[in-house]
Amino acid sequence: MNSNSEMHGLLQKFVLNQCTPEETNEVIAYYKKNKLTDDFPSVEDIQNLLTEMPKMDQQTANSIFDSILATSQENETVIEIAPQKSNFRKYISIAASVVVLLGIGLAYQKGAFTTKKETKFDFKSTDIVLQLEDGKVQIISENNKVEVRDADGNIVGNQDGDKIVYDNNSDLEKTTYNTIKIPYGKKFKLELSDGTLVHLNAGTTLRYPVKFIAGENRQVFLDGEAFFDVAKDAKHPFIVNADALNVRVLGTHFNVSNYPEDAVTDVVLVEGSVGMYRSNEEFDAAKNTILKPGFKGSFNRENALISTKPVITDIYTSWINGGLTFRNMTFKNIITKLERRYNVTIINKNEKLANEKFNASFSDESIEKVMSYFDDIHGINYTIKNNQILIK
Repeated sequence: MNSNSEMHGLLQKFVLNQCTPEETNEVIAYYKKNKLTDDFPSVEDIQNLLTEMPKMDQQTANSIFDSILATSQENETVIEIAPQKSNFRKYISIAASVVVLLGIGLAYQKGAFTTKKETKFDFKSTDIVLQLEDGKVQIISENNKVEVRDADGNIVGNQDGDKIVYDNNSDLEKTTYNTIKIPYGKKFKLELSDGTLVHLNAGTTLRYPVKFIAGENRQVFLDGEAFFDVAKDAKHPFIVNADALNVRVLGTHFNVSNYPEDAVTDVVLVEGSVGMYRSNEEFDAAKNTILKPGFKGSFNRENALISTKPVITDIYTSWINGGLTFRNMTFKNIITKLERRYNVTIINKNEKLANEKFNASFSDESIEKVMSYFDDIHGINYTIKNNQILIK
């Protein structure tokens, strides 16, 4: 793997039974190489995996390890996986353990780690999951109307169908975070406490304050893709952290795509103005990249350079209304996006096809129609059975 974030993403797919046979072999080879075989990974192994966290001390690592190990021994960690061949079970168990630890590690890195709290992971791969500040998990059903409460039982928002609205009148006096995880095949909406509306695409995780506190920046953390309609507040900048990139606005409409398989993080501005800068730097309007409406800014993850160009913004925001667009994209990356959008598994045995690039746009079409399009223009030999597509 090229980076820990790529391994993190592959492990998530593996645990949720979404890996191709080739990816499954890659995971198994990774564990064999690192001597992570039959037993629960050691603290040393976990520290090696958490490369984003060089400042984590041994005591904290031990605390995380002990908490998860205790939870698993009490049978409180449940990750439902479709039946697999028996020789894969031990690797799935290992991967599940490491994914849980990686998730907690990243939360620790971003300031959400708390000790001596019980965390119950009991959900399916198709569930929308809301994780509270103390690690407790709630399953979000798109058909429900329920109150959203914090760790102390106080009402902080309300869910109505596919949207949660957070209350700005809660009594919170310090920044506490919720994290919402959107599975493959689904979308969701959040209205944050300041009135900012966020559309979340499939396969996206957003960590955000339950209530924005006066005098502090409005900062959220994004893995995946989201469209932000930011409430104007000149005194409190709104900052989207997308790993090594920060996007800073005061009030505007823009889209951020920060998926692990992409070489760049794209920011598309529909209205207003946004600043793009490295997350380890301070914002400087005179030095940083400032986008104008109708432009796309692309942050290259390999060299940390930012480039801009004019675009048709509708192409990049059509997903909100069910659209799907590919621009000069390899078929390998298209497969990943189709798997996320339709919650299917695609196995491609046509290696030549993998690196070919395509331009295509679809409205709210079924996966059958999308595959039929590629068949028409390229003569793809494929079969669809249940939720699995095999390209020969």
